[in-house]
Amino acid sequence: MTRPIDKLFTGEKEKKGTIHPAATVVLLRDCDQGIEVLLLRRSSKLKFVGGAWVFPGGRIDKEDFQKGNSSDTDTAAKNAAVRETKEEAGLVISPDDLIYFSHWTTPPESPKRYDTWFFIAGVDSGQVAVDGGEMKEHRWFHPGKALLAVQKKEIELMPPTILTITDLARFSSVKKTLEYYRNRPPSRFLPHVLPAPGGIAILYTGDAGYESRDLDAPGARNRFWMVESGWKYEKSG
Repeated sequence: MTRPIDKLFTGEKEKKGTIHPAATVVLLRDCDQGIEVLLLRRSSKLKFVGGAWVFPGGRIDKEDFQKGNSSDTDTAAKNAAVRETKEEAGLVISPDDLIYFSHWTTPPESPKRYDTWFFIAGVDSGQVAVDGGEMKEHRWFHPGKALLAVQKKEIELMPPTILTITDLARFSSVKKTLEYYRNRPPSRFLPHVLPAPGGIAILYTGDAGYESRDLDAPGARNRFWMVESGWKYEKSG
C-alpha cells in the first residue's frame, strides 16, 4: 500500500504561492485496549492521495467564516472541521469540543499546498456513515494496530497522519489524551523535503538537520523516511 516515490509530489501544479486553508479533526473513542481513532478511506479515483486513510476534514470555505468577521480563521477552521465531519462521516460534533493541537503546512514540493488546523475531540456515540463519494469506508483503529497495519502495507497513511497516530499511541484513555493536548500549545510543522538514497527524507522542527537541511548533521532526529525499502518515522533526542 506504500505510495511509489515518483507519485508523491506529482500532479498538476497550482499557481506558485497558492496555499489553501483547511481543517481536520482527529476523533477518539475509548475501547478495551485504550483508545481508538477514526480513519476514513479516500476514493482511489481521487488524484490527491487517493486510496489513503485520513482523518475527516477539508478546505475552509467562505461560509465557515462568521458573518462580518473574515479574519477569524481559527473559528472558521473549527466550523469547517464540524462541517466536514458531518459531510464525510455523518457525525455531529460541537466546535466547543474541538482542541487545536497541531498545525501543518504542506511543503512547496507538493502539487497542492494546504495550511491545515488539526483538532482533536472525543465522541461517546454516533453511527459513522461515509458519504460514499470522496470517502469509501471507515474504521476505528487502535493507534498501535494502525501503525502495524501500515508496516504490513495493509493500509496507507500519509506522514502527518502517521506522526499524529504515533503520538496518540502513548495514551490509555480519551480523557487523558484530551487533558494533555488541552494544556499544551499546538505543535507546528513546516516540513523540509530532501533527497535521500532511494527516495526522500522529510525533516521537522527539532531535527538536527532541519535548519541546515543536512541529513548528516549530528544530533537529534525528527524526520520521516520515504524510500523504496519502506516508510519510517525516526525520532530521538
